[in-house]
Amino acid sequence: MTLSPAAAADLDTFPLIPRDALYGNPTRAAGQISPDGKWISWMAPHEGVMNVWMAPADDLTAEKLMTCATERPIPQYFWSPDSQTLLYVQDKGGDENYLLYGIDIASGEERALTPFEETRVQIVGTSETIRDTILVGLNNRDARLHDIYRLNLHTGELTLVLENPGFVSFLADDSLTLRWAIRPNAQGGMDFFEITDGTTIAETPSESTALEDALTTSPAGYTVDGKTLYWIDSRGRNTAALIAQDSETGEKRVIAENDKADIGGTLTHPKTGEVQAYSVNYLVNEWVVLDPAIKESLDWLDKQLEGEFGVSSRTEEDDRWIVWNDPLVAPSRAYIYDRRAQTLELFYTTRPTLEGAPLQPMHPLEITARDGLVLPSYLTLPPGTDPEASGIPASPVPMVLLVHGGPWARDVYGFNRAHQWLANRGYAVLSVNYRGSTGFGKDFITAANLEWAAKMHDDLIDAVDYAVAKGIADKSKVAIMGGSYGGYATLVGLTQTGDRFACGVDIVGPSNLETLLETIPPYWEPMIAQFHERMGNPNTEDGKKLLQERSPLYKAGQIEKPLLIGQGANDPRVKQSESDQIVQAMQEAGIPVTYVLFPDEGHGFARPENNIAFNAIAENFLATCLGGRAEAMGKTVAASTAEIVTGAELVR
Repeated sequence: MTLSPAAAADLDTFPLIPRDALYGNPTRAAGQISPDGKWISWMAPHEGVMNVWMAPADDLTAEKLMTCATERPIPQYFWSPDSQTLLYVQDKGGDENYLLYGIDIASGEERALTPFEETRVQIVGTSETIRDTILVGLNNRDARLHDIYRLNLHTGELTLVLENPGFVSFLADDSLTLRWAIRPNAQGGMDFFEITDGTTIAETPSESTALEDALTTSPAGYTVDGKTLYWIDSRGRNTAALIAQDSETGEKRVIAENDKADIGGTLTHPKTGEVQAYSVNYLVNEWVVLDPAIKESLDWLDKQLEGEFGVSSRTEEDDRWIVWNDPLVAPSRAYIYDRRAQTLELFYTTRPTLEGAPLQPMHPLEITARDGLVLPSYLTLPPGTDPEASGIPASPVPMVLLVHGGPWARDVYGFNRAHQWLANRGYAVLSVNYRGSTGFGKDFITAANLEWAAKMHDDLIDAVDYAVAKGIADKSKVAIMGGSYGGYATLVGLTQTGDRFACGVDIVGPSNLETLLETIPPYWEPMIAQFHERMGNPNTEDGKKLLQERSPLYKAGQIEKPLLIGQGANDPRVKQSESDQIVQAMQEAGIPVTYVLFPDEGHGFARPENNIAFNAIAENFLATCLGGRAEAMGKTVAASTAEIVTGAELVR
């Protein structure tokens, strides 16, 4: 029986989840256990900034602050193989020039291990058997190329291994010996060259891909003994399979494949490097166990935990794991799992203020595009609107089409704070894996070649039509919103299909594909052939014409619906000029626009106060356009570095 709209609960009976609860700092996050099992580490705020903390594994109350970031949160940290050093990377103001830092856990001394300017470090190799040294790539000689160095983590000494003659990446084995060099080829694919003696690169490639396999085929690492090389490989098939290659004979065997999705993550033995389990993520992520040695543990965890879970850290003895758990409609948690004692100890809840909040389930969907392509998608509905829990509200509601970036990335099933935030404000939230999204095979990616603002955008419109036809969305109250490519899609939505949307929110989205390609980071330059093949080649007359046709900048005068733009001034991928250009074009045409600039951010907003400030502006903007509810902005914008360049009057 279909319930009448009156059967749906009033949205206002559900509490407004504060922005800070979703977008402020988590209480703890990124828990790890040291390889020797003596230490537990995590990230937590110190004076409002996320830093790395540590405690003895047998006494978590004896916690100690290990880093001293004061402005930007530390984006990533990890343990050295010998458990004597905590390592982390950090950039400046969002410029993505990440340097590597190390903290000696005995003395607490911190030092820059790659003390260079305008340099981006790559971690090329770590080892189970050589524990005080790692391989790093540094582009301080040539911004386009990373030279390979051995880095002694105790002394900080850098020893040149190979001056890069023109490759985008390298693969080493456990002895920290370089074994493969990888570079793009003229067809837009990749060539894989074997390296002998650690430094001699073969003149011809042993393996190659064409453009169609470039994003779905790559070597995935060696076993510790170097006898087996794993590949994620789509050659000769559509979806990428997990393949093991005998290093001596070259013989390959398929370990796992799936006809709907690429093989995704793997669990490898900490001592041997052998794959013990793999995951396949079509609509939801599913793990398949290969090694009986861990099957009992994973089965036991599955019985203990609601929702999704996974193993984020393991000791070298494999006796204790850090396990993450996403209950889907509750804040995520981390546990310390003792395999021998078969005990599960709560380590932390990431956002305890969300306990008991009206978090909503995410519904996986398959939406069929107009040409028959199936688009894996995800929908979250406002609280109280779906009394039958069917995934369809009792009556149509306003909707936000939330478009992921990339475009060579994907949306996934699980707790999503943007979905929860917008649903709580009264909107259905729909995320679509449009063609070009990764994880669904090379045919799905290839279907997007030269289809920016064309079939890729058609997929988004087809998803909106699906939501309207199903009674999910109010046709007159649909917003489009996203970051990076999602920001570009927002601009396309308002310039090409403005009649379908009530408003748009563009976050660091390019407006001019020509200038986007002209200003890519230098270390992306070796990949430019693939961009040209997939987007359009500005060096040809037809390609340049196509890029202009697909650039929202040239259609800025057609924008009729309200537009909010957010931009980081230090963005190395989508330069500030991409937003400046379209704002200027709109102003010259007398079209109102709200433009928010953050002088200390890059490709997205890393500082919580800035993220919260932009979301405060965005939700009040959406409330004006769609009629949803909004938390008062209060002093959030003043507490950030946000500069409302123009259009403050459009945000109540």
